[in-house]
Amino acid sequence: MQAQFIQNIKEKQLIAPGEKVLLAVSGGIDSMVLLHLFEKSELEYGVAHCNFQLRGDESDGDERFVREYVQMHGIPSFFETFDTTEYARVSGISIEMAARELRYAFFERIRCEHHYNWIATAHHQDDLIETFFLNLSRKTGIKGLTGIKDKAGFLIRPLLFAGREEIEQYAAQNYLEYREDSTNSEVVYQRNFLRHKILPLFSELNPAFKKNLLASIDNLRDAEQVYTSVLNRNKEQVVEDENGEIRISIEKLRTTPFPQLLLLEALSLLHFNPSVIDEVFQSLDAEPGKQFFSPTHRLVKDREFLFVAPLKEQSEQLFYIEESDIELFKPIQLSIEKTGAAGFNIIKSPDVACIDLDTIQFPLLIRKWKQGDYFQPLGMKGMKKVSDFFIDQKIPLHEKENTWLLCSGKKIVWIMGRRLDDRFKVSPETQRILVLRMD
Repeated sequence: MQAQFIQNIKEKQLIAPGEKVLLAVSGGIDSMVLLHLFEKSELEYGVAHCNFQLRGDESDGDERFVREYVQMHGIPSFFETFDTTEYARVSGISIEMAARELRYAFFERIRCEHHYNWIATAHHQDDLIETFFLNLSRKTGIKGLTGIKDKAGFLIRPLLFAGREEIEQYAAQNYLEYREDSTNSEVVYQRNFLRHKILPLFSELNPAFKKNLLASIDNLRDAEQVYTSVLNRNKEQVVEDENGEIRISIEKLRTTPFPQLLLLEALSLLHFNPSVIDEVFQSLDAEPGKQFFSPTHRLVKDREFLFVAPLKEQSEQLFYIEESDIELFKPIQLSIEKTGAAGFNIIKSPDVACIDLDTIQFPLLIRKWKQGDYFQPLGMKGMKKVSDFFIDQKIPLHEKENTWLLCSGKKIVWIMGRRLDDRFKVSPETQRILVLRMD
């Protein structure tokens, strides 16, 4: 396998002489085999390990295992610990996606700071097959069906020539120690469900299933090159890019043989998801002014063009209310009053917040809302995304952008002018009340 490993690197031109490689090492069998293959080669490398704190002592055990190994072998190494669950909650994404974002951001930072040329992961042929089926179950183009690439950006996958069985055999033959991830046997994760439930059925149906599918993926990669070439010629006639601001001619888009497909490919590169791209296509005959968003870009539908521009980073403006304040002038004019609960009648107005004074901590913070914010709307038991609350209330874009939040610590107390958080409401047990009035 060592000879195959070196030959694969040469054939795929993954690593040039003198280049440094940062290995993503979890401590599992795949990454430990990759590390051992690099150890036996003459390549220059270092190790990066992420502790996602998702499996308690098991995650810490993985980190200790990798630390002891790299110290024993004198390998340059980098370690990072993440609060993955909190990141997923705040970002409104799955745990798997959160771990992926955190992992690759960390790897890229280390690559740049320590002058590595490549980041190498231990993906192998079985990962490629699983990714194919995962993408097939979602809405994807031909690029998604070609699966994991040997090289993409600064990422390389030197183990894509091998399957899981070959990796297990190599580890046994070389008496490699590695860590077992207990979650690999759980079918609650999509990839594990595929691995343990679906793919074995295909192998029962056809013992040559894996071999044939890998050959089919190779054929799809060849087809992708033809597809991309044709698509790019049409895209040049439709899409104009001036310093990152993109203009798509609606009239020219309609005249192409496959307008919806071209729009999918053009906007996917700007992180618009397929469902949003479908909405954009359906809006081509609609009135101008409609806007669509990806995590990085905003698209505005005009009469003749679709204008796409990067979202501008805005410096976060923060304002504070101290316990002694009786009035605030920025960013909103606000009168501040403290009163006892006896005989108090709650003021039912969205511009007035009546807050249990003993549930908050000063100074209070006023800031703009952002994606991932959660609160408990007054009258509800569960938490709700602020963005979903805006959708339910049919709040237009310009009003969303000008909405401020009142916060106590990390908790949202009041979507100002909209809704109080139920955790801070006046109740029969309330003794002191803070009254905020927006002018």
